[in-house]
Amino acid sequence: MRSLKNSTLMIRAKIADSPEQLPENLRSLPLRKTYGQQGALACFAASCGECARYRIPAITLFVVLFFLSLTACAPKEIQISEPIPAPRPVKVAVVLGAGAAKGFAHIGVLKVLEANHIPVHMVVGTSVGSFIGSLYAYGLNAYQLQQLAFGIEKGDVVDLALPDNGFVKGERLERFVNRVLRNTPIEKLKTPFFAVATDLQKGEEVVFGSGNAGAAVRASCSVPGVFQPARIANRLYVDGGVVSPVAVNAALKQGADFVIAVDISAPMEDAPPAGTIDTILQSIDIMYAIIAGVQISKADMVIRPNTKGIASGDFSKKHEAILEGERAATTALPELLTKIGRLRAEGRLP
Repeated sequence: MRSLKNSTLMIRAKIADSPEQLPENLRSLPLRKTYGQQGALACFAASCGECARYRIPAITLFVVLFFLSLTACAPKEIQISEPIPAPRPVKVAVVLGAGAAKGFAHIGVLKVLEANHIPVHMVVGTSVGSFIGSLYAYGLNAYQLQQLAFGIEKGDVVDLALPDNGFVKGERLERFVNRVLRNTPIEKLKTPFFAVATDLQKGEEVVFGSGNAGAAVRASCSVPGVFQPARIANRLYVDGGVVSPVAVNAALKQGADFVIAVDISAPMEDAPPAGTIDTILQSIDIMYAIIAGVQISKADMVIRPNTKGIASGDFSKKHEAILEGERAATTALPELLTKIGRLRAEGRLP
C-alpha cells in the first residue's frame, strides 16, 4: 500500500513539476477528459513503456489507474433543499365600536375601506357597531348601508314602553335586523360576524358567533337603563360596551391577525343633557371613552371619527356622522395602505 501511495505521489509530482514534458499524444488522449491528467499519464505509461522512464512498475500504474477511475466514477452527493413554506395568509378584522347614533360614522369608514380595496375577512361589532356590522357582513355594501341609513327613522328600531327596567323593549330592533337579513343566522352570513354583549348576571363579555342575528344585535345594543335587558336562553344581556366598547380582544380571539378598530367615542359636549335618556346615554359615553383605550392599544390601525357634535340619541345627524367617518378614514388611509401593502409584498394578502 505504501508503494502504491508513493507511486501515485510520484506521478502527480512529475505532472505538477513539468506537465509540458508529457508526450503530445498523452495531452490529446480522450482518457484525460475522463480520468484527469493523472489517469491519462498512468494509461499512457502502462501502454507504451513509460514505466521505465519514470521507473515505476507497470502493475503499480494499473492499480493507480484503477483507484483513480473509481474516484472519477463515484456518484456525487446530491443536496436536496427543503421547500420554503408559503407565507401564512393574514385575516383582517374590522372592529366597529359602540356609540348609539354616532355609529352612523361606521358607514363612512366602510365606504373608504371599500373604495381603496382594503380586504375585510371578519366583522366584530359592539352595540351600534353590531347593528351596522351585521348588515355589512350580510352582504350590503357601504353605499347600500348609507341608503338604508338615510331611510331609517327612530321609530323603525325603537319601541318605547312603560319604564320597566328600561324604556325600550328592543323587539322592534330585532325584527328590523332579521327582516333586512332575511332571517339569515349569524353563521350563514357572507362575512364572519361576531356581536359582543355583556352577560348581566356574570358581568362578562359574551361573543355571539352563531344563531339568531337579530337577537344577538338586540343584546349587544341593549344600553342599560334605556333598553330592557335582552333575554336569550334564560340569560340576561345588556350592551357590550359595558365591558368592550371597541372589542379588539374578541377579534383576536376569533383568529384576526390584523385589526382595524373604529372608535366613535368622543370628548363630551359641554351642553347638559336634555332629559333622562340623554343623561343615561351621555353617562354611558363617558364610560365608553374611558375603558375603550384598554383594548384599542392592541389594534393594528385605529380610526377615530370626530363625533363630538353628535349626541348619542340624535338620529337627525346621520349625514354628518357618515361624513366624519369618511374624513377620519381618509386621514388614516396613507398609513393603512402602507401596512396593507407590506402584507401584500410578503405574500400574506392577495
